[in-house]
Amino acid sequence: MTEIILLSDRRVAATPVAENGDPLVDAREVHALRVDPRQADGDGSYAHLRADALRRLRLAQGTLPDGVRLLMVEGFRPPELQSRYFDSYADTMRRTHADASADRIRELTSAYISPPEVAPHVSGGAVDLTLCTEEGVELPLGTEVNATPEESDGGCRTAAVNISAESRANRRLLCRAMTAAGFVNYPTEWWHWSYGDRYWALLSRAPAAEYGPVTRNSA
Repeated sequence: MTEIILLSDRRVAATPVAENGDPLVDAREVHALRVDPRQADGDGSYAHLRADALRRLRLAQGTLPDGVRLLMVEGFRPPELQSRYFDSYADTMRRTHADASADRIRELTSAYISPPEVAPHVSGGAVDLTLCTEEGVELPLGTEVNATPEESDGGCRTAAVNISAESRANRRLLCRAMTAAGFVNYPTEWWHWSYGDRYWALLSRAPAAEYGPVTRNSA
């Protein structure tokens, strides 16, 4: 059985960062890509990715069959928003697992929301996405994007078996396209892919991450 490395793993935090200064770019300006507004924020952060990650996303789009499009849901996430997401879900885990230790709560939380200090979205190198038709109709991939492990009965895991055959086929299609473009998947979330961040570096055995935390003002 393949080991699932969570973002709370000490090896992720221990991965060095050699920030390359790649700027954030607005994916809404790239005609080849579709950007869904469901995670829209006031300054459009959600639609931004580091330039090379965005280039690779276009490469992934180019490998998909005619009539199938990537649908980007969320890219860059400001650090303060990531912290709010993490703390909120940690509170849920504490209520659900009242006897769990602090380390266990952190582990459970990290299966769904990344710890802020190592979060791929905060680096600008991570993207949540799905597949859709040319008209924007989403293809079945087993769960909604951002479905929790609890509400999906674990169906949010990339390798989940409790989904339809069509959904599994669509996940394989997505995996082939994103992997070929150099992204790595967070295996507890079929929709989450990243390039250049610490998690990518650890799984890719790169000497260092290319992207550290970034703010819109510093990009």
